[in-house]
Amino acid sequence: MTAAPLRSALLLLLLGGGALAQAPAAAPDSGDTAWMLVSAALVLLMTPGLAFFYGGLSRSASVLNTMMMSFASIGLVGVLWTLAGYTLAFGEGGGALIGGLGNLGLEGLTGTLTGTVPSSVFAAFQAMFAIIALALISGAVVERMRFGAFLLFGGLWSLLIYAPLAHWVWSADGWLFQLGALDFAGGTVIHIAAGVSALVAAWVLGPRLGYPRAAHVPHNVPFVLLGAGLLWFGWMGFNAGSALAANQTAALALLTTLVAPAAALLTWLGWEASRTGKPTAVGAATGLVVGLVAITPACAFVTPWAALVIGALGATASFWAVQAKRRLRADDALDVFACHGVAGIVGALLTGALAWTTGSGEAVGPQLLIQLVGVVASVALTGLGSFVLLRLVGVLIPLRVPPQQEVGGMDLSAHSEQGYREADGGLGSPVFVGGD
Repeated sequence: MTAAPLRSALLLLLLGGGALAQAPAAAPDSGDTAWMLVSAALVLLMTPGLAFFYGGLSRSASVLNTMMMSFASIGLVGVLWTLAGYTLAFGEGGGALIGGLGNLGLEGLTGTLTGTVPSSVFAAFQAMFAIIALALISGAVVERMRFGAFLLFGGLWSLLIYAPLAHWVWSADGWLFQLGALDFAGGTVIHIAAGVSALVAAWVLGPRLGYPRAAHVPHNVPFVLLGAGLLWFGWMGFNAGSALAANQTAALALLTTLVAPAAALLTWLGWEASRTGKPTAVGAATGLVVGLVAITPACAFVTPWAALVIGALGATASFWAVQAKRRLRADDALDVFACHGVAGIVGALLTGALAWTTGSGEAVGPQLLIQLVGVVASVALTGLGSFVLLRLVGVLIPLRVPPQQEVGGMDLSAHSEQGYREADGGLGSPVFVGGD
């Protein structure tokens, strides 16, 4: 598909990426607006779901710190998105690299529409994307990064890396959007960005004490399953909500968001069984999350049978990336790069290879090349940018906790509380230390 027709198709299909400019509001479509209000709430639920997913995979002595990095991301990014993040990503009057400053403090949205919904609803929906993008990175640095250092890095990352990348891909002015890159709901903007940034952060911080000799096993597998279930539930709003309307596009996105993770889950269990003889619950949860990641950029651009292919191939690539993680010489604690970065890259490229199945693309070769440019641009911005920001933060605040705090767990040292009472086998209420 040539650039001009592809941009026209994107303007119609990629509404969730901010392709439609703000327009004076006549009357918003009540059905579309209701769907978007629900979708925004579903996407917000994904971050607490991620907290359970990551928390269950960590050690019991660091479960609260692990979950707090996700919860704190809600507050941190919520404030920054209001002040400047939204306008840097979607503000009118910007250029190819960054949005205009007309919506600082979310000013100027009242009485305007984005598509058929109030622009304020669109801004809230996109805020949920920015929140979980930062929370995803935390999985690579759990059990050793100072909480304050993570927040400082996260704030800078959200404004200086995430917002510009969102503008590149989803704003009608962005250079990747103008090029014709397809990313319906965040495979490039969120998952490749978070995965690559996570890998860089793990490399800069260094490995956990004892890695790779000491075993770091999940302390609460039911938490992992609960978190994965909440993620899948919320992801329906994440992908289908990116249509910005209750329409056929949203219906297709929801359907592919069901079938791709199903294929990925079975594929992951199959690889586990063939390699170790036994499928695991953690493997099932990981597989479905990988399938969600892989289908995200393509969810409204491919047919259900193509979604099955994307889920299976995404799971295969991520499974073997996890097996090869030590070769990267970075202790990505919860396999953020293998599961989000690798699956995001596979999904972005397969979007170009399979978009023809719904007529969203006409020529596989040119679109695949465009997708590759988008992947390389995302990797370059997030990789180099994250390295620079981490080094800057390291000058201001030590990035890593002292060894004794790492060994004893992060919860008491960072938050003066524990997730479990040791005396009752870890099933009691939290213990608060140092308070009245």
